[in-house]
Amino acid sequence: MFVVIWQYKVREGAEPAFEALYGSDGAWVALFAEYPAHLGTELLRGERPDTYLTIDRWSSEDDYLAFLVDAQPRYQRIDEEGDALTASEHRIGTYRTC
Repeated sequence: MFVVIWQYKVREGAEPAFEALYGSDGAWVALFAEYPAHLGTELLRGERPDTYLTIDRWSSEDDYLAFLVDAQPRYQRIDEEGDALTASEHRIGTYRTC
């Protein structure tokens, strides 16, 4: 399994819209779900109400990279929506199961 973890600081007042976009019924998960190699996404809210993590699980790094190429136009559009809601976005890293 291949995992991508992102951290976000959300603009004040944008938390509900951010949770709608990145949550289990949001546009990100809907896009990911079109790809069988996507194994799931979790949205976690931190102890500070403006801080979130996403954990995206994929079958393999190759599957994830293929998704990025194939979904690029839609990925970019959704990413721009998210950029309007966030003060910062940081990819914590990618991880593989041992």
